[in-house]
Amino acid sequence: MTDQYLAQLRKLGLELPPVGGSGGNYVPSRRTGNLLYISGQISAIGDDITYAGKLGAELAVADGRKAAELCALNLVAQLGHALGGNLDRLRACVRLGGFVNCIPSFDQQSEVMNGASDLMVALFGDRGRHARTSIGVANLPVNAAVEVDGIFEIAD
Repeated sequence: MTDQYLAQLRKLGLELPPVGGSGGNYVPSRRTGNLLYISGQISAIGDDITYAGKLGAELAVADGRKAAELCALNLVAQLGHALGGNLDRLRACVRLGGFVNCIPSFDQQSEVMNGASDLMVALFGDRGRHARTSIGVANLPVNAAVEVDGIFEIAD
């Protein structure tokens, strides 16, 4: 991956997790034209579910923000893999979709998703600003706290 982004991650006290595969009959990313769609990434490092459980029950908003940040790190790892390590090809993070595993009365999905959004802007600057959806759900695969997918515009 491009050194400037690795240096920025280190400055933020973060590192990229290893790139994971898909958990079913789908691909981790798919390009069409100049858009790259990256499948949902959960709050895990490899097979280790780092943040599991429901927001508003076992997990607090601060935990959810960190879970969303980890999802975004997984997105960046997938993005780097799809682009052959050349993140300079990124034109824009177009959209993030966030799914928050939460109890029915939890209403801070947007605050949780700020963890992912803040990372994209901290890492990519204005190219990291994006449209976003934050949705509360009854459950996620392997009881992950958060799942985030993304659409990115890339150069050839």
